[in-house]
Amino acid sequence: MNNLNKTSKKSTRRQFLYQSSLASMGLLLMGKSGLAANPFGILSSKPNSLINGVQIGAITYSFRSMPGSAEQLLQYCIETNISAIELMGDAIEEYAGAPKNPIQWVPGKKIEFTDALKAQVKEYQTQLTNWRTNVSMDKFKEIRKMYNNAGVSIYAFKPNALNPNNTDGEIEYALKAAKTLGAKSVTIELPNDAAHSKRLGDLGQKHGIYIGYHAHTQATDTAWDIALAQSPFNSMNLDCGHYIAAGGPNTKETLLALIEAKHDRITSMHIKDRHNKVNGDKNMPWGEGDTPLKEVLTLLRTKKYKIPASIELEYDIPAGSDAVKETKKCLEYAKHILEN
Repeated sequence: MNNLNKTSKKSTRRQFLYQSSLASMGLLLMGKSGLAANPFGILSSKPNSLINGVQIGAITYSFRSMPGSAEQLLQYCIETNISAIELMGDAIEEYAGAPKNPIQWVPGKKIEFTDALKAQVKEYQTQLTNWRTNVSMDKFKEIRKMYNNAGVSIYAFKPNALNPNNTDGEIEYALKAAKTLGAKSVTIELPNDAAHSKRLGDLGQKHGIYIGYHAHTQATDTAWDIALAQSPFNSMNLDCGHYIAAGGPNTKETLLALIEAKHDRITSMHIKDRHNKVNGDKNMPWGEGDTPLKEVLTLLRTKKYKIPASIELEYDIPAGSDAVKETKKCLEYAKHILEN
Protein backbone atom coordinates (compact mmCIF):
# COMPACT_ATOMS: atom_id res chain seq x y z
CA MET A 1 0.00 0.00 0.00
CA ASN A 2 1.46 3.37 -0.93
CA ASN A 3 1.56 6.39 1.36
CA LEU A 4 -1.19 8.18 -0.57
CA ASN A 5 -3.64 5.36 0.05
CA LYS A 6 -2.65 5.19 3.74
CA THR A 7 -3.24 8.93 4.11
CA SER A 8 -6.60 8.69 2.32
CA LYS A 9 -7.79 5.87 4.57
CA LYS A 10 -6.73 7.75 7.73
CA SER A 11 -8.50 10.87 6.51
CA THR A 12 -11.69 8.94 5.75
CA ARG A 13 -11.60 7.27 9.17
CA ARG A 14 -11.04 10.63 10.94
CA GLN A 15 -13.98 12.12 9.00
CA PHE A 16 -16.20 9.19 9.98
CA LEU A 17 -15.26 9.48 13.66
CA TYR A 18 -15.80 13.25 13.56
CA GLN A 19 -19.25 12.88 12.01
CA SER A 20 -20.16 10.12 14.47
CA SER A 21 -19.13 12.26 17.42
CA LEU A 22 -21.22 15.17 16.12
CA ALA A 23 -24.24 12.91 15.72
CA SER A 24 -23.84 11.60 19.28
CA MET A 25 -23.43 15.14 20.58
CA GLY A 26 -26.58 16.17 18.75
CA LEU A 27 -28.59 13.37 20.35
CA LEU A 28 -27.27 14.20 23.81
CA LEU A 29 -27.98 17.90 23.50
CA MET A 30 -31.48 17.56 22.10
CA GLY A 31 -34.03 18.76 24.62
CA LYS A 32 -37.71 19.39 24.12
CA SER A 33 -37.15 21.90 21.36
CA GLY A 34 -33.83 20.50 20.20
CA LEU A 35 -35.41 17.20 19.20
CA ALA A 36 -37.32 18.91 16.45
CA ALA A 37 -34.83 21.60 15.55
CA ASN A 38 -32.03 19.06 14.80
CA PRO A 39 -29.32 21.77 14.61
CA PHE A 40 -26.58 19.40 13.45
CA GLY A 41 -28.48 18.36 10.29
CA ILE A 42 -27.24 14.80 10.75
CA LEU A 43 -30.35 12.88 11.78
CA SER A 44 -32.93 11.50 9.37
CA SER A 45 -34.68 13.83 6.93
CA LYS A 46 -38.16 15.17 7.57
CA PRO A 47 -41.07 12.77 7.08
CA ASN A 48 -43.40 13.03 4.11
CA SER A 49 -46.69 11.15 3.89
CA LEU A 50 -48.34 13.38 1.28
CA ILE A 51 -48.75 10.91 -1.57
CA ASN A 52 -50.00 12.05 -4.98
CA GLY A 53 -52.01 14.81 -3.36
CA VAL A 54 -53.51 12.63 -0.61
CA GLN A 55 -52.43 13.43 2.94
CA ILE A 56 -52.00 10.17 4.81
CA GLY A 57 -51.68 10.88 8.51
CA ALA A 58 -52.18 9.03 11.78
CA ILE A 59 -54.07 9.53 14.98
CA THR A 60 -51.54 9.31 17.80
CA TYR A 61 -53.89 6.84 19.52
CA SER A 62 -52.18 4.34 17.21
CA PHE A 63 -49.12 4.51 19.49
CA ARG A 64 -51.05 3.91 22.75
CA SER A 65 -49.16 0.67 23.48
CA MET A 66 -45.86 2.59 23.69
CA PRO A 67 -44.53 5.31 26.02
CA GLY A 68 -46.33 8.46 24.95
CA SER A 69 -44.79 11.80 25.88
CA ALA A 70 -45.10 14.68 23.42
CA GLU A 71 -41.49 14.15 22.35
CA GLN A 72 -41.91 10.38 21.98
CA LEU A 73 -45.03 10.77 19.85
CA LEU A 74 -43.11 13.09 17.57
CA GLN A 75 -40.29 10.57 17.28
CA TYR A 76 -42.77 7.84 16.30
CA CYS A 77 -44.08 10.09 13.53
CA ILE A 78 -40.56 10.60 12.23
CA GLU A 79 -39.80 6.86 12.38
CA THR A 80 -42.99 5.97 10.50
CA ASN A 81 -42.56 8.80 7.94
CA ILE A 82 -45.88 10.37 8.99
CA SER A 83 -45.91 14.11 8.28
CA ALA A 84 -49.38 15.07 9.55
CA ILE A 85 -51.44 13.91 12.53
CA GLU A 86 -54.58 13.93 14.60
CA LEU A 87 -53.10 14.62 18.03
CA MET A 88 -54.61 13.11 21.18
CA GLY A 89 -54.76 15.51 24.11
CA ASP A 90 -53.32 13.74 27.16
CA ALA A 91 -49.60 13.95 26.35
CA ILE A 92 -49.92 17.54 25.17
CA GLU A 93 -51.75 18.64 28.30
CA GLU A 94 -49.10 16.89 30.41
CA TYR A 95 -46.39 18.77 28.48
CA ALA A 96 -48.24 22.02 29.11
CA GLY A 97 -48.35 21.38 32.88
CA ALA A 98 -51.82 19.98 33.55
CA PRO A 99 -52.56 18.48 36.99
CA LYS A 100 -51.69 14.79 37.23
CA ASN A 101 -54.54 12.31 36.96
CA PRO A 102 -54.75 10.14 40.12
CA ILE A 103 -56.06 7.24 38.03
CA GLN A 104 -53.42 5.34 36.13
CA TRP A 105 -55.29 3.29 33.54
CA VAL A 106 -53.78 -0.12 32.83
CA PRO A 107 -55.33 -2.10 29.93
CA GLY A 108 -57.22 -5.11 31.27
CA LYS A 109 -56.93 -4.08 34.90
CA LYS A 110 -60.08 -3.15 36.79
CA ILE A 111 -59.95 -0.09 39.03
CA GLU A 112 -61.71 -0.20 42.38
CA PHE A 113 -63.31 3.19 42.98
CA THR A 114 -63.09 3.54 46.74
CA ASP A 115 -64.56 6.59 48.46
CA ALA A 116 -61.03 7.96 48.84
CA LEU A 117 -60.30 7.53 45.12
CA LYS A 118 -63.63 9.10 44.18
CA ALA A 119 -62.74 12.13 46.30
CA GLN A 120 -59.33 12.35 44.58
CA VAL A 121 -60.96 12.19 41.16
CA LYS A 122 -63.43 14.92 42.04
CA GLU A 123 -60.62 17.17 43.28
CA TYR A 124 -58.60 16.39 40.15
CA GLN A 125 -61.52 17.36 37.90
CA THR A 126 -61.84 20.68 39.72
CA GLN A 127 -58.11 21.34 39.40
CA LEU A 128 -58.13 20.38 35.71
CA THR A 129 -61.06 22.67 34.94
CA ASN A 130 -59.32 25.57 36.68
CA TRP A 131 -56.07 24.82 34.86
CA ARG A 132 -57.73 24.64 31.46
CA THR A 133 -59.60 27.90 31.85
CA ASN A 134 -56.49 29.80 32.93
CA VAL A 135 -53.56 28.16 31.13
CA SER A 136 -51.34 30.17 28.79
CA MET A 137 -51.06 29.01 25.18
CA ASP A 138 -47.27 29.32 25.28
CA LYS A 139 -46.63 25.59 25.67
CA PHE A 140 -49.02 24.81 22.83
CA LYS A 141 -47.09 27.25 20.65
CA GLU A 142 -43.96 25.38 21.69
CA ILE A 143 -45.48 22.04 20.66
CA ARG A 144 -46.50 23.41 17.28
CA LYS A 145 -43.02 24.75 16.66
CA MET A 146 -41.39 21.50 17.78
CA TYR A 147 -43.57 19.38 15.52
CA ASN A 148 -43.49 21.75 12.54
CA ASN A 149 -39.70 22.07 12.71
CA ALA A 150 -39.51 18.27 12.51
CA GLY A 151 -41.81 18.25 9.46
CA VAL A 152 -45.02 17.18 11.20
CA SER A 153 -48.20 19.26 11.02
CA ILE A 154 -51.26 18.88 13.24
CA TYR A 155 -54.57 18.90 11.36
CA ALA A 156 -56.84 17.75 14.20
CA PHE A 157 -56.72 17.82 18.02
CA LYS A 158 -58.61 15.37 20.26
CA PRO A 159 -58.60 16.52 23.89
CA ASN A 160 -60.94 15.08 26.51
CA ALA A 161 -62.51 18.50 27.09
CA LEU A 162 -65.46 18.61 24.71
CA ASN A 163 -68.03 16.50 26.54
CA PRO A 164 -71.45 17.51 27.93
CA ASN A 165 -70.01 17.64 31.47
CA ASN A 166 -67.24 20.04 30.42
CA THR A 167 -67.77 23.76 31.03
CA ASP A 168 -67.91 26.29 28.20
CA GLY A 169 -64.56 27.52 29.51
CA GLU A 170 -63.00 24.07 29.01
CA ILE A 171 -64.46 23.74 25.53
CA GLU A 172 -63.19 27.17 24.55
CA TYR A 173 -59.78 26.22 25.95
CA ALA A 174 -59.78 23.13 23.68
CA LEU A 175 -60.63 25.25 20.64
CA LYS A 176 -57.98 27.86 21.45
CA ALA A 177 -55.41 25.10 21.95
CA ALA A 178 -56.38 23.50 18.63
CA LYS A 179 -55.96 26.80 16.80
CA THR A 180 -52.61 27.42 18.50
CA LEU A 181 -51.43 23.94 17.44
CA GLY A 182 -52.37 24.76 13.85
CA ALA A 183 -55.29 22.33 13.69
CA LYS A 184 -58.32 22.85 11.47
CA SER A 185 -60.61 20.82 13.72
CA VAL A 186 -61.10 19.16 17.08
CA THR A 187 -62.57 15.66 17.15
CA ILE A 188 -65.10 14.07 19.47
CA GLU A 189 -67.54 11.18 19.47
CA LEU A 190 -70.87 12.03 17.81
CA PRO A 191 -73.21 13.07 20.67
CA ASN A 192 -76.62 11.51 21.21
CA ASP A 193 -77.86 14.88 22.48
CA ALA A 194 -78.52 17.36 19.67
CA ALA A 195 -78.29 20.22 22.16
CA HIS A 196 -74.63 19.39 22.75
CA SER A 197 -73.67 19.32 19.07
CA LYS A 198 -75.46 22.67 18.70
CA ARG A 199 -73.45 24.03 21.65
CA LEU A 200 -70.17 22.77 20.17
CA GLY A 201 -71.00 24.07 16.70
CA ASP A 202 -71.76 27.54 18.04
CA LEU A 203 -68.50 27.65 20.02
CA GLY A 204 -66.60 26.26 17.04
CA GLN A 205 -67.93 29.06 14.87
CA LYS A 206 -66.96 31.62 17.50
CA HIS A 207 -63.33 30.43 17.42
CA GLY A 208 -63.11 29.41 13.75
CA ILE A 209 -62.42 25.73 14.54
CA TYR A 210 -64.41 22.85 13.08
CA ILE A 211 -65.91 20.15 15.31
CA GLY A 212 -65.26 16.78 13.66
CA TYR A 213 -67.72 14.16 14.90
CA HIS A 214 -66.51 10.57 15.00
CA ALA A 215 -68.92 7.62 14.86
CA HIS A 216 -68.39 3.95 15.62
CA THR A 217 -70.80 1.24 14.48
CA GLN A 218 -73.76 3.57 14.94
CA ALA A 219 -72.62 5.19 11.69
CA THR A 220 -75.24 5.48 8.96
CA ASP A 221 -75.58 7.71 5.94
CA THR A 222 -77.79 10.06 7.98
CA ALA A 223 -76.09 9.82 11.42
CA TRP A 224 -74.43 13.24 11.04
CA ASP A 225 -77.33 15.09 9.41
CA ILE A 226 -78.64 16.87 12.53
CA ALA A 227 -75.20 18.10 13.59
CA LEU A 228 -74.28 19.23 10.07
CA ALA A 229 -77.52 21.19 9.79
CA GLN A 230 -76.94 22.96 13.12
CA SER A 231 -73.72 24.76 12.21
CA PRO A 232 -71.35 25.19 9.26
CA PHE A 233 -68.59 24.44 11.79
CA ASN A 234 -69.97 20.99 12.61
CA SER A 235 -68.24 18.42 10.41
CA MET A 236 -67.46 14.72 10.04
CA ASN A 237 -64.51 12.70 11.26
CA LEU A 238 -65.54 9.69 9.18
CA ASP A 239 -64.21 6.29 10.27
CA CYS A 240 -64.35 4.07 7.20
CA GLY A 241 -63.62 0.89 9.15
CA HIS A 242 -66.36 1.41 11.71
CA TYR A 243 -68.82 2.31 8.96
CA ILE A 244 -68.19 -1.01 7.19
CA ALA A 245 -68.22 -3.00 10.46
CA ALA A 246 -71.74 -1.72 11.18
CA GLY A 247 -73.02 -3.85 8.31
CA GLY A 248 -76.66 -3.82 7.27
CA PRO A 249 -77.17 -1.14 4.61
CA ASN A 250 -73.56 0.04 4.99
CA THR A 251 -71.58 -1.30 2.04
CA LYS A 252 -68.55 -0.40 -0.03
CA GLU A 253 -70.79 1.38 -2.52
CA THR A 254 -72.67 3.41 0.10
CA LEU A 255 -69.42 4.41 1.82
CA LEU A 256 -67.97 5.78 -1.42
CA ALA A 257 -71.26 7.55 -2.16
CA LEU A 258 -71.28 9.09 1.33
CA ILE A 259 -67.75 10.44 0.87
CA GLU A 260 -68.70 11.96 -2.48
CA ALA A 261 -71.90 13.48 -1.13
CA LYS A 262 -70.36 14.90 2.06
CA HIS A 263 -66.76 15.52 1.00
CA ASP A 264 -67.02 19.24 1.72
CA ARG A 265 -68.18 18.51 5.29
CA ILE A 266 -65.53 15.88 6.12
CA THR A 267 -62.61 17.54 7.89
CA SER A 268 -60.72 14.28 8.46
CA MET A 269 -61.27 10.54 8.30
CA HIS A 270 -59.94 7.39 9.94
CA ILE A 271 -58.79 4.50 7.81
CA LYS A 272 -58.50 0.99 9.15
CA ASP A 273 -59.40 -2.47 7.87
CA ARG A 274 -62.34 -4.18 9.57
CA HIS A 275 -64.50 -7.11 8.67
CA ASN A 276 -68.14 -6.29 8.12
CA LYS A 277 -70.80 -7.47 10.56
CA VAL A 278 -71.46 -10.72 8.70
CA ASN A 279 -67.77 -11.64 8.86
CA GLY A 280 -67.42 -10.80 12.58
CA ASP A 281 -66.52 -7.06 12.45
CA LYS A 282 -62.96 -7.66 13.74
CA ASN A 283 -60.10 -5.21 13.14
CA MET A 284 -57.67 -6.78 10.71
CA PRO A 285 -54.22 -6.10 9.26
CA TRP A 286 -54.64 -3.97 6.16
CA GLY A 287 -55.70 -5.97 3.12
CA GLU A 288 -57.35 -8.74 5.17
CA GLY A 289 -60.65 -7.05 6.07
CA ASP A 290 -63.68 -5.71 4.21
CA THR A 291 -62.96 -1.95 4.27
CA PRO A 292 -62.52 -0.79 0.65
CA LEU A 293 -59.20 0.90 1.35
CA LYS A 294 -58.12 0.93 -2.28
CA GLU A 295 -61.37 2.46 -3.47
CA VAL A 296 -61.46 5.09 -0.71
CA LEU A 297 -57.87 6.22 -1.23
CA THR A 298 -58.23 6.19 -5.01
CA LEU A 299 -61.37 8.34 -4.67
CA LEU A 300 -59.48 10.90 -2.58
CA ARG A 301 -56.70 10.99 -5.17
CA THR A 302 -58.95 11.11 -8.25
CA LYS A 303 -61.36 13.73 -6.91
CA LYS A 304 -58.54 15.71 -5.26
CA TYR A 305 -60.47 15.88 -1.98
CA LYS A 306 -58.37 17.64 0.66
CA ILE A 307 -59.37 15.23 3.44
CA PRO A 308 -56.55 13.97 5.68
CA ALA A 309 -56.79 10.19 6.03
CA SER A 310 -55.62 9.12 9.49
CA ILE A 311 -54.19 5.66 10.03
CA GLU A 312 -55.78 4.28 13.19
CA LEU A 313 -53.96 1.15 14.29
CA GLU A 314 -56.49 -1.08 16.05
CA TYR A 315 -55.70 -4.62 14.98
CA ASP A 316 -53.67 -6.87 17.31
CA ILE A 317 -49.95 -6.17 17.04
CA PRO A 318 -48.10 -9.38 16.10
CA ALA A 319 -45.45 -10.83 18.40
CA GLY A 320 -42.07 -9.29 17.72
CA SER A 321 -43.53 -6.11 16.26
CA ASP A 322 -44.71 -2.82 17.75
CA ALA A 323 -47.04 0.08 16.96
CA VAL A 324 -44.40 2.02 15.04
CA LYS A 325 -43.60 -0.93 12.76
CA GLU A 326 -47.27 -1.70 12.15
CA THR A 327 -48.20 1.93 11.46
CA LYS A 328 -45.35 2.05 8.98
CA LYS A 329 -46.76 -1.07 7.28
CA CYS A 330 -50.14 0.67 6.98
CA LEU A 331 -48.51 3.72 5.42
CA GLU A 332 -46.64 1.54 2.93
CA TYR A 333 -49.92 -0.19 2.03
CA ALA A 334 -51.56 3.18 1.37
CA LYS A 335 -48.52 4.38 -0.58
CA HIS A 336 -48.64 1.34 -2.86
CA ILE A 337 -52.29 2.09 -3.66
CA LEU A 338 -51.76 5.80 -4.28
CA GLU A 339 -48.66 5.37 -6.43
CA ASN A 340 -50.20 2.77 -8.74
